Amino acid sequence: MKLPIIKQFVNFAEEKDVDFLHDTLATLENLIECDRISDQELDVIGELMSNLSAAIEVTKEIQEGKSKTDAINGFMKRVMGSIDK
Repeated sequence: MKLPIIKQFVNFAEEKDVDFLHDTLATLENLIECDRISDQELDVIGELMSNLSAAIEVTKEIQEGKSKTDAINGFMKRVMGSIDK
């Protein structure tokens, strides 16, 4: 996951609508079913999907009342905490 990309997606969701992120994620999920996609392309799509999922979760926390900074930092702490285990 890349924090600048997550922030960009969160900003986009705030400016437009989080539904665009959901639609993009669904499109990428469908795309990975294509049998002509290389492993390298799958890695890139997977990274984008991870960042989109993170942005959706952060956006949800913002909508529930957390500040953007707290939502992003909290998410990254959870991710780092789960990696350290």
